[in-house]
Amino acid sequence: MQVEINLEFCQGHGVCESEAPEVFRVNDDRQVELIDSAPGEDQRAAIELAVKYCPTRALRIIQG
Repeated sequence: MQVEINLEFCQGHGVCESEAPEVFRVNDDRQVELIDSAPGEDQRAAIELAVKYCPTRALRIIQG
């Protein structure tokens, strides 16, 4: 599984970091960064919540 971030949409709300702190972090510029660019299946549920609740729809899961 891979996660894609559309930085054009990201506004740095931090919902993703709250839902999956081992995968996402919001930097000082208020843009999300991936801590783990290819997270394991054990993180899937948290990442799915981050994608679901992202207010700007800046995240998506790429199967692989």
